[in-house]
Amino acid sequence: MAQPQSSMQELIRQRGRAGFVGRSAERAAFRANFGTAPHDERHRFRFHVQGNAGVGKTFLLRELEQIAREQGALTAFVDDGAGSVPEVMAEICRQFAARGRRLKELERLLAAHREHRHEAELAALAVLDSAPEEIGPSTGGRMVARAGVVAAGMVPVVGPLAGMLDAEQLAHVADRLRASLVARFRNHEDLRLVLAPEQVLTPVLLRELTDSDTPWIALFLDTYERTGPYLDPWLHETMTTDRHGGVPATTVVTTADRTPLDPARWGGLADFVADFPLAPFTEREARGLLAAKGVTAEPVVEEVLRLTGGLPVLVSTLAESRPTAPDDVGDPSATAVDRFLRWEEDPVRRAAALACAVPRWLDGDVFRAAVDCPPEDLDALYAWLRAMPFVSVRGRGRLRYHDVVRAPMLRAERRRAPREWAQRQRRLAGTFRHWREEAGRDVADLWLDDTWRDLRQAECYHLLCAGERRALPQALRDFVHACGAGQVMAVRWARVLVDAGHDAELQPVAEWGTDLTTALDTEGIAAALGLLLRGAYSTLRPRPAPASYGATNCAARARTRRPSPSTTRPSSSIRHWPPPTGTGPGSGATSATTTERSPTWTGPSRWTRTTPGTSHCGGSTSGSPDATRRRSGT
Repeated sequence: MAQPQSSMQELIRQRGRAGFVGRSAERAAFRANFGTAPHDERHRFRFHVQGNAGVGKTFLLRELEQIAREQGALTAFVDDGAGSVPEVMAEICRQFAARGRRLKELERLLAAHREHRHEAELAALAVLDSAPEEIGPSTGGRMVARAGVVAAGMVPVVGPLAGMLDAEQLAHVADRLRASLVARFRNHEDLRLVLAPEQVLTPVLLRELTDSDTPWIALFLDTYERTGPYLDPWLHETMTTDRHGGVPATTVVTTADRTPLDPARWGGLADFVADFPLAPFTEREARGLLAAKGVTAEPVVEEVLRLTGGLPVLVSTLAESRPTAPDDVGDPSATAVDRFLRWEEDPVRRAAALACAVPRWLDGDVFRAAVDCPPEDLDALYAWLRAMPFVSVRGRGRLRYHDVVRAPMLRAERRRAPREWAQRQRRLAGTFRHWREEAGRDVADLWLDDTWRDLRQAECYHLLCAGERRALPQALRDFVHACGAGQVMAVRWARVLVDAGHDAELQPVAEWGTDLTTALDTEGIAAALGLLLRGAYSTLRPRPAPASYGATNCAARARTRRPSPSTTRPSSSIRHWPPPTGTGPGSGATSATTTERSPTWTGPSRWTRTTPGTSHCGGSTSGSPDATRRRSGT
């Protein structure tokens, strides 16, 4: 069989690998593992690379993948571009097929899963839309309930929704949904493929891996801090129990995470797992990397070591421009932009690097929308940017800046020119909106279309970063629709809020994203929707206050629906949206009072954090837990 030709991405990685320096102990241990038979007690079935952002986890994981290939292993490298176990399996299938090893039965079942899932979502929508109003929840609750049951089989009648919606009414809808699914999928396996896809797909994956004639199988799971919540339970169950069948003993799994493995889950398996905790480069390793880049002048080397602290991504970035004198490196007060781009004398390149830090991801089209330069220079600029050490190629061929580099670039640009920053965000939001409208012209159900949702996410992110008045309420409404597309899309949408809040230093947005992410990770869609529903209820139907709270004060608050400044913590603990004038992205200021909010659904943005011993309306709450989180008007 003819070997498939290398792709451009593979050739770029190979050239970058030629200069790989450091981590010799980890590379040696991983290579030696292929020299020990699986039944040897020294053999390890799982490796876990752990370290802070910028410490070089992804670079090492790519190096380990190359080592595995040199040992004849069939490999797959998956990052957070895959949002569920079936999506991880689909990516494994794609990469194995590119290397001449197709998992045909698994590919067939994955295609059937996608098709049946789509049918199930349409069936759920039909059931809910046809339900008489008198047996369905109220308008606000109906919207949440509709999204909650779209994820086939998930009926949110417990947990956060208990007491807010009529369980009997929801049970009626749930029974109709189950009957509809059973009628639609008469084959029991088809129904399981919708309701419990991992239970159907995993045995097939293991069976086809067992039938493979390759000496080793090596799977690499990057950004595990994001994929671990759904991958780690499945991986543990698959590797340590016989529930899905036998895993080939020649399989080696390597994960990269910012945190150690969960000791409750993996603590008893130390004989089968090897940890690779990564620290910043030692001086010797950093010097080796600098020497490989031609940076050998001692004063320059010492300055680079001082500025970077040995963090590999920073050492590599500074070394790339090959400074020749200490003054080229900059002084300790230099901004992050100066440190990363100080030696790039071409102003067009500098401007392009800064402009391309604004989007969360890049491809050729986004690059052209973000960069302002003559058309004839675009291709050369894009090729230059791809080669920068802080830029990596991720899922679907998209480029991403390393967080350690992108965050200070964004902060520097936002504070340098706040209005220009907001204008860039609005311009990109408009570009993504235009692409989204084009993509949705012939789509029957927009929220079931991956391309449309992807562009909608990008548009939402940039509107939030620009501090647009209606951006947060709209993002929360969109989150409800995202829940209708399933857990994977809900998690991705919550991540948009987290990223926008951090990148633009907007506390209300970041807190909403964090809270929704936590709810999704711990209890699922029902808990996240309950979080939103409580906000809507507290706005539309404020509860009467207990007598001890003081009737006059609470009545006034119910009329204004604003937190009382005299009874809450300082403004930093109140969720303001939109940011008051002069406190938007880039200003670094905060306001002591809330501003007028959008007339659309704004309830979820009115949170306060009460101090211990203080109620929302001035009464005592002795014995309350610290930092109790409550809704205004409840």
